[in-house]
Amino acid sequence: MARTRPERRRLPGIQLPDWTSSHRVGVAMIVAATVVTVAVAASGPSAVTLKLGRRDNFLPPWYVPVNWISLGEWVVVPALWAMLVIGSLGLWISWRAVNAGWRPNPRKLFALGTGLSIASSLIPPLTSADVLMYAAYGRLQVLGFNPYDITPAEKFRELFDPVLIWTERPWQDTPSVYGPLATWSQWLASKLGGENMHDTVFWLQMFTLVSFLIAAAIAVKLAHGDPKLQTRAVLFTVMNPLMLWGVLVGAHNEALSVVFAIAGLWFYRKHPFVAGIGIGLAGTVKVSMVFYGLAMVWGLRRDPRRLAQLCAGAAVPLVLAYGVWMPNALLAAQRNTGYISPGTWAISWLTLLKTVLDDVTARQIVAVTGWVLLVVLAWMLSRVLPWRLVPGDPDNEDPRLDPLTIAVRTTVVLCSAWLIASPWAFSWYDLITWMPLGLLWASRLDMIMMWRGAWLSVAWVTGRALQFGDQMHFVEKILREQVNVAAQIGVLVAIVWWWWSWGHELPKLPRISFHTASSPAQTGATRAD
Repeated sequence: MARTRPERRRLPGIQLPDWTSSHRVGVAMIVAATVVTVAVAASGPSAVTLKLGRRDNFLPPWYVPVNWISLGEWVVVPALWAMLVIGSLGLWISWRAVNAGWRPNPRKLFALGTGLSIASSLIPPLTSADVLMYAAYGRLQVLGFNPYDITPAEKFRELFDPVLIWTERPWQDTPSVYGPLATWSQWLASKLGGENMHDTVFWLQMFTLVSFLIAAAIAVKLAHGDPKLQTRAVLFTVMNPLMLWGVLVGAHNEALSVVFAIAGLWFYRKHPFVAGIGIGLAGTVKVSMVFYGLAMVWGLRRDPRRLAQLCAGAAVPLVLAYGVWMPNALLAAQRNTGYISPGTWAISWLTLLKTVLDDVTARQIVAVTGWVLLVVLAWMLSRVLPWRLVPGDPDNEDPRLDPLTIAVRTTVVLCSAWLIASPWAFSWYDLITWMPLGLLWASRLDMIMMWRGAWLSVAWVTGRALQFGDQMHFVEKILREQVNVAAQIGVLVAIVWWWWSWGHELPKLPRISFHTASSPAQTGATRAD
């Protein structure tokens, strides 16, 4: 029999004002946040808006001509800080409204979110210059070079190039760390954009937008028949200001990987081979999608035939991409594993270790700590995250026996644990958790992800490698390396406290019995999870 959760003593709740659960207030704040973002980006190049070079046509991204408006850093940066506060609060209020019974028409809400998504993709990218590096890697391929071996800086230092010259530090001297399919998309964008960074960025933005919308639509479709889950799925994807900001405004390629993984989940119940192809394609964009693959394997662990079909499907794109097409891509992706972000828990641990150890040893210990922490957090989340049957299986009413429900829940567990434990973290990485999270029952993890994403987003508004003024530099360091780090450590504490207050169940070693008499395991009284 499945164990029941222990009784918990509830603390007296805090009575919040009615407007904190009003869907009108929440949606209005999300829309307002998008309007502020568009206004800042449309004002043209600034301390937060990327410079994309010349414009030869009417293609987006659109902004007013250079020198028409010149906004200083103390205008655009605080405006984006305020935008993120407004948007995050709007997301939280809308989430409370859903829990209080708000059930809008999912198609209309999705249409509104689609409009916000499109608006966020027709403006110049903000704060992160990663998209310029995507364009640079594509340009290198068009010029006949391998982006896994040659860096953009090696070429633009030798001769002038109209695309490579617009890249920004700090990644100009870094070879590509992306999978073969991501690299191919960068080549295609460069071919379509020609010798123009502005046009190349447009195509990269469109790849991100289309992938994001398709993935969100599939997530909402997976929730069909359950109005609450559909609303959650819309809210956590196209209506999520943290993802509109992190993924679309920055044109990051997380959406390109997630769309194949979510498509894999769509085919998971009836066509495991096709589902395997989906997760395999996702892995050819970013290797971090391995967590989706592990979750799918876990969901089919009791069905060897379908599990074999899943693995066979996944092997097709993975072998072709990493074994035949670009064999050096897998080794290149390992470069990401040694990075430590100044906005995570790891920076404090690294600083402490470096007082007694050399830099290399300290970084190795931090990396090992991250992996250990991942396992610990995954266990804790697996004990406390609620079960909710993903709609669509009329023959099964027990979520603990439904392969898709197991896969979705395990995906959330593994991806959340990895995001929170990783020494290298940015807000746009969180898309891999937000997409399937909407298919689960409301829990504390929803608020934890909002808290985490809001602070990471605020911390990296000044993420470009520019020389800000002394006062702004002081404020950004306080926000990123002190306030934000404290917030991320708070995320760790929140999960530990959640697990502890729900019974702090520890792993148990399997019992080995040498008796021939019947046992609970033989009678079928095994725990379903």
